[in-house]
Amino acid sequence: MRVHIRPALTLLFIMTVLTGLVYPAAVTGLAQLAFPGQANGSLIVRHGRVIGSELIGQPFHKPEYFWSRPSATLPFPYNAAASSGSNLGPTNPVLIETVKTRVDALRAADPGNDAPIPVDLVTASGSGLDPHISPAAARYQVRRVARVRGLGEETVNALVSRYTEERQFGLLGERRVNVLKLNMAIDQIR
Repeated sequence: MRVHIRPALTLLFIMTVLTGLVYPAAVTGLAQLAFPGQANGSLIVRHGRVIGSELIGQPFHKPEYFWSRPSATLPFPYNAAASSGSNLGPTNPVLIETVKTRVDALRAADPGNDAPIPVDLVTASGSGLDPHISPAAARYQVRRVARVRGLGEETVNALVSRYTEERQFGLLGERRVNVLKLNMAIDQIR
């Protein structure tokens, strides 16, 4: 039995060092060299202060800002340590009530806006962390943001167009708008 235990423990030790220390250190080092911004979380820094990430959504509730897609993460929204969707089916009463509440909040924030509300403004993404909304969701909010900020709708629409990202490689995913970047741009107008 000793004949088998010693080689097994030796192999366990070697593989633990290789896969638990050497490999992660090598991958981290290569990532820092080749893609330092992405390896450090794609952070957005303004005036020496981190204000968010390009890859993780964050809440915006003030009417002068574009609102993000709702988050389903717990115990608090946009919790990157707890990425998850709600896993509620379309006929689930909790989801139906949640969507109704979100629709009511959007209608209350912009009375008179009778346009159809894009689905991504009332439902969470699969990860619960999506930093993007659809161009339709951004355009739905243009009227409210322009009114509250005292800007022309044309000006705000132009910003939405400028911050609309195309499909990756021209064919993957959908067109999208990064909410944090758009809100930073609108803050620059004042």
